[in-house]
Amino acid sequence: MDELLETVRLAPSAVNFQPWKFIVIEEKTLLERIKLCYGSAWIQSAPVIIAACVNRDEAWTREDGKNHADIDAAIAIDHLTLAAAEKELGTCWVCKFDAREAESILELPHHWEVVALIPIGHPRDDQPSARHQQRKSMDEIRSYDGF
Repeated sequence: MDELLETVRLAPSAVNFQPWKFIVIEEKTLLERIKLCYGSAWIQSAPVIIAACVNRDEAWTREDGKNHADIDAAIAIDHLTLAAAEKELGTCWVCKFDAREAESILELPHHWEVVALIPIGHPRDDQPSARHQQRKSMDEIRSYDGF
């Protein structure tokens, strides 16, 4: 786990503020409670869930008011998921969960929020890889010299 989290620590963030904290949830009772924040049954088999949290007050904010906490967290989460894949671990970036309940369960200070839950474990052999799911064509996502 520490090897995975080292990639988070080294992930870039705006002005290198690193406005995140990644909470590793392994303890059985806490893990069971946090799993209730997400309605799908498949999460029940995850042996570990990482809660990606941000503090918007610690994040860099652009002149026009755009706060980069979510962007910074997304970069760090991406580093985490890629490192997990390198170790042949399965992950899923879960955003559709009861964030307020997760924050309550984790007893976060009021200025912190959970932006994603990342279950980590060994994928089942019968589960298709995300690489095999339908993706847009290159022509649909790429443009040169303008929109």
